[in-house]
Amino acid sequence: MSVSLKELTQEQIDDLSMIELGSLILKEKNKAIPFQDLFSQIAELKNLSEEQKENLIAQFYTDMNVDGRYLTLGSGVWGLKSWYSVEQGEEEITEEPKKRKKKKKAAVEDTEDIHDDLDITDEDIDDMLDDFDDDVEDADLEEIEDEVDDVIGKDDLDELDYDNEDDR
Repeated sequence: MSVSLKELTQEQIDDLSMIELGSLILKEKNKAIPFQDLFSQIAELKNLSEEQKENLIAQFYTDMNVDGRYLTLGSGVWGLKSWYSVEQGEEEITEEPKKRKKKKKAAVEDTEDIHDDLDITDEDIDDMLDDFDDDVEDADLEEIEDEVDDVIGKDDLDELDYDNEDDR
C-alpha cells in the first residue's frame, strides 16, 4: 500500500519522520534529486521555521546516510536504493571528476625532470669527487689549520694531548 503525499493530512505529515517523508517524496518524483531540494520540500511540508531547519538539516543528512533506503549518487544527489542495481549504483557513485589536462602535463614533466636528476652514474660521482678534490688545495687546508690554531691557541693540532685535561 503506497500512500501519496496529497492524500495525507497535515497531522499525518507532522507524525511522519523526515526520513519517511523523504522516501515518499522520492517515490512520487520517481527520480533522484539534490539533498537541498529534498530537505526544502520536507521542511515546507512540515512547516519548519528557519531555526528548526538549521537545527534539523545535519540530523536529516546523517539519517539518510544511515537509513538503508537511500543512495547518494554523488554531487549531493540522492535517490532510493531500490531503483538501482548494485552495479549501476556503484558506477554512478564511483564516477571520477574530470581532471584538468594542463596540470597533468606539468606533473608529468616535473616527474620526468626528477627522474633525469636521479639518473646519476658512478662515473658522475667520481667526476664530482675529482672536482671537489681539485677545489680544495693544500694551501686551503693549511689556511684552515692556521685558523684552528689561532682559535685554540695551539701551534700544531698534533701537539694536543687528549689525556691532559688542560688540552681539552
